Amino acid sequence: MSSHKTVSRPCAADKIRSSARDLFYNQGIRAVGVDEIVQRAGVTKPSLYRAFDSKDGLTAAYLADYQQTFWDRIDAICHDHPDDPRAQLLAYFDDLARRAAQPGYRGCALTNAIIEYPEPEQPVRQEAARLKQEIREWVRKKVCTLPIDDPDLVTDGLILLMEGTYTGGQVFLSPGPAAQAGKLARLLLDTPHQS
Repeated sequence: MSSHKTVSRPCAADKIRSSARDLFYNQGIRAVGVDEIVQRAGVTKPSLYRAFDSKDGLTAAYLADYQQTFWDRIDAICHDHPDDPRAQLLAYFDDLARRAAQPGYRGCALTNAIIEYPEPEQPVRQEAARLKQEIREWVRKKVCTLPIDDPDLVTDGLILLMEGTYTGGQVFLSPGPAAQAGKLARLLLDTPHQS
């Protein structure tokens, strides 16, 4: 008698999330309509509205998924460099430099969302900005554990480097300035700073 393994098939909501993630990241949130998402996912429009209520609800899920990818990357880095905040920061920037130098790199989904939605009260922009603040806080906590005179200045420098890399990776042909993010992070962390 043969045994049959149950193969888990993605549900409509998972298909929609996956399709939206690809389309939103590569084409932009505002450029992609609900019809295109459901067509790509191979589901019906009512399936989208049952799972997410609206395109904004799906967009919030997309941003949360993107942020989870960031935290998964950070967890792996922290696992590889336990109890070494400097190495964790540098590993992040080395990885960012590698990713930003790849063809087709589209930067940070959160940054892109903030640029797409310039209205300060727009919910998508507010959520992206809130998630960005979580990232800044992670960087700040790591920097504050290091023997640095002005951790706020270094944190700001690393955040500006991060944001510049997200954009520079899209603007300049590979490898471009974004490929230098790891080296620049070392300069920021190793340069003596005065308060």
